[in-house]
Amino acid sequence: MVRMAPSILSADFAALGADIDRVRDEADWLHVDVMDGHFVPNLTIGPPVVSAIRRHTDAFLDCHLMMTDPGDYLDAFAAAGANSCTVHVEVGRTAELIAAMRGLGIGVGLAVNPETSVAECEPWLAEIDLLLVMSVHPGFGGQHFMEEAVPKISRAYEIARRDRLALSIEVDGGIDAETVGPVARAGADTFVAGSAIFGHPDPLSAARTIREAALAATAAR
Repeated sequence: MVRMAPSILSADFAALGADIDRVRDEADWLHVDVMDGHFVPNLTIGPPVVSAIRRHTDAFLDCHLMMTDPGDYLDAFAAAGANSCTVHVEVGRTAELIAAMRGLGIGVGLAVNPETSVAECEPWLAEIDLLLVMSVHPGFGGQHFMEEAVPKISRAYEIARRDRLALSIEVDGGIDAETVGPVARAGADTFVAGSAIFGHPDPLSAARTIREAALAATAAR
């Protein structure tokens, strides 16, 4: 399976609905980067924007909460229309956050920063739907892909196969038509791309090219 999740962080926020429409045919999910200015050194959007997006589209909204206290906002994101929320293993209280997301009936994701080992997530892999491996330091779009993510994806994929887990592996950071191959071969199935899509003159074509590269790499796995 190959799932494309364009990141609206790189879209034109003054024309967000139009940019979402431009990639609709190649967007399995929409990736929504939420930053609190504390866990990461940037501040982006919150539940009101998710609610506005939900009124515009029925797309699956994949909300990545780069927040120190995501538990304080899960109810609001679920009410706004988030289909799934991903919290960082680094903030702690993982069991509590997983239980809260399950209780809200939304998808459960766990993210791991570049400096954090997959071993920190392993106790929770059977309890979540998605593992998000960051291939840049979170906080800003347009960063260069960090190759250190590839062995982490391989390790997560190995564990998922060994334990027969229904686990999606998502990768976010510096993903384009060149970098998607190694992560797809390593076992990722969900690909977040922001500037490589919305920074391209033809976002739909750019998303399609990344998907085709991921499909080819997956077939060669």
